[in-house]
Amino acid sequence: MESLATTGILGVLLQADAVQKSVALLLLAMSIATWYLILAKGWRIFRIRRGGWRAIEAIWRSPRGGDALEQLARGSADDPFFAAARVACELAQRREAAREADNGAASAADEAEYATRALRRSIRHSLARLDGGLTVLASVGATAPFIGLFGTVWGIYHALIAIGFTGQATIDKVAGPVGEALIMTAFGLAVAIPAVVAYNLCVRTNRAVAAELDGFAHDAHAIVMSATATPAAAPAPVTGNR
Repeated sequence: MESLATTGILGVLLQADAVQKSVALLLLAMSIATWYLILAKGWRIFRIRRGGWRAIEAIWRSPRGGDALEQLARGSADDPFFAAARVACELAQRREAAREADNGAASAADEAEYATRALRRSIRHSLARLDGGLTVLASVGATAPFIGLFGTVWGIYHALIAIGFTGQATIDKVAGPVGEALIMTAFGLAVAIPAVVAYNLCVRTNRAVAAELDGFAHDAHAIVMSATATPAAAPAPVTGNR
């Protein structure tokens, strides 16, 4: 019986040439990047969804929407909902300052347009950050199978050349080297499948967050445009446990 050092996955890696080892290292690096993004984005999405539920619930439960926005503005600026609440507080302060100045300030329509642009800019910035890493997941999912296939083709090519030099082309001589070379294809699929699944889940979750954030921004816009009292100054961002 052949030892593990000359058969199976370990045998392929030990007997591989520079090209096959480079393919294996590349797939390993892609796998590490994929799982890092899966864990990091999964935790971030969980925190954002939890923060979004809190923000929407606070708006609907508060008797005064302005007070709820001021409270939410104290949250982490890294959260899209809290960032939108901070922008809304700043808009309310700007609107009240323009009223107090009473120096021919812009009309209500102009104020509404400015508030809409500011909230949209905040949403775009937050969604752009939320989409970070998706390109890497998509690229890994699309290319990893072909990289693994390249390693397999390269391994089969060298295995057949070695068999040709020995002059022994029996099935027992061909099946072993060719079967071991196919392991590289399995490596490619093992890297690609988690990346594709994670990409699809992230895209779906990001759409849900975008819809919730858009609804929250509409509520914040309505609160800002209907505010009559001067809101308190928004404090400095504080990152707390949520």
